[in-house]
Amino acid sequence: MPHQRFVRVNGIDLHITEQGSGPLVVLLHGFPETSYSWRRQIPAIAAAGYRVVAPDQRGYSGSGRPEGIDQYSIFHLVGDVVGLIRELGEQQAVVVGHDWGSMVAWQTALMRPDVVRGVVGISVPPLPRGSRPPLTLTRERFGEGFYQNYFQQPGVADAELNKDIAATLRLTYAGVRKAEPDPGFLGGIAEPETLPSWLTADDLAVFVDQFTASGFTGGLNWYRNLDRNWELTAAWQDAPITPPSLYISGEEDGVRSFYPMDDAARAIVPNLRGVVDVPGAGHWTQQERPEVVTEALLDFLR
Repeated sequence: MPHQRFVRVNGIDLHITEQGSGPLVVLLHGFPETSYSWRRQIPAIAAAGYRVVAPDQRGYSGSGRPEGIDQYSIFHLVGDVVGLIRELGEQQAVVVGHDWGSMVAWQTALMRPDVVRGVVGISVPPLPRGSRPPLTLTRERFGEGFYQNYFQQPGVADAELNKDIAATLRLTYAGVRKAEPDPGFLGGIAEPETLPSWLTADDLAVFVDQFTASGFTGGLNWYRNLDRNWELTAAWQDAPITPPSLYISGEEDGVRSFYPMDDAARAIVPNLRGVVDVPGAGHWTQQERPEVVTEALLDFLR
């Protein structure tokens, strides 16, 4: 059975879920999720002979939530992964991420290939560093209302998402896009008639409890470092991500429309072992189609 504990890393406590023994596999969640998003993968990967550890990353659930926005830069996030691997007594791990966790996984493999045996990104592919700040590009392409730009002003999206946490998560995970959106992040999403089959009322309640404890500001602060991260990573311009890699994406994931796995993305992962398109899956890939994602991960690990 998975068990939970805290690990001290880089001056904060990370709450982790772990199970199994063998080569280390680290699972990194996205926004707005927690380690609970890997509930289907953890027992299956552990049963296959691996030590699986899924942290609640900084700013989330029971983990440390530094106040300063600058405490959520890509250097902090990668540092947490490297520090976690070391605190677990290991020298290397296969690092798997979904959504924002995918971005952290790719960056960890880029900056510390000595620590990463293999890297898997789910939903978000490897992103080449562009010639201009990312928020400038999204503003020009999608407008100021694009969610990543909307998230920038401290307190604004925080208040919207924290107002009714159950509604925020229900709409984010299961809502339907409106043809004529209202302002804000949630204004473009209509209430679902029912929860999808992959998300039970009990599952939703777990997420609600976790975000009631933490709020959304920690996760939003990751977005508030997008341009800072671009500045900080200038030294890795055009650098390849060399560890063995895998990319998994739901065929109906809207992220594919603005972060495609195109020739530019493939060019920076010379050791790409495969691309897995998951039929019938949207953005919450490992929750929506756990059996497909788990099997793809096990194939890669083997």
